[in-house]
Amino acid sequence: MEIGDAAALVIASTATFAVALLLWACVSLVGAVRDLRSAVRQLREEALPVIASMQATVAAAGEELDRVDTLLGAAETVSATVEGASKLAYSAFSSPVIKAVAFANGTGKAARRLKAGGGERG
Repeated sequence: MEIGDAAALVIASTATFAVALLLWACVSLVGAVRDLRSAVRQLREEALPVIASMQATVAAAGEELDRVDTLLGAAETVSATVEGASKLAYSAFSSPVIKAVAFANGTGKAARRLKAGGGERG
């Protein structure tokens, strides 16, 4: 066997080993891609209903926020109305009530003086 034949044999062996290694890598890669496709399919099957449910929940929450905003606006209006009525009632009744209390107090003092003064004379 000559040196050229030995070199050809080494090169052929190395090439065969390299091809076998590449085939094994390709088979492993195909298996990984299949697993990845399966995982993506499962993710789609599970995630899409969850996303749809979340969208419905967010829409319902938005409607509820609008409703609460309307209620808060109505409560503010009622509060302003009650405050205005309270100020009006205070303005309308405070002066006459104060005058009536002062009159009753003065009348009570006058009655006590008359009573005390009438007892000394008799």
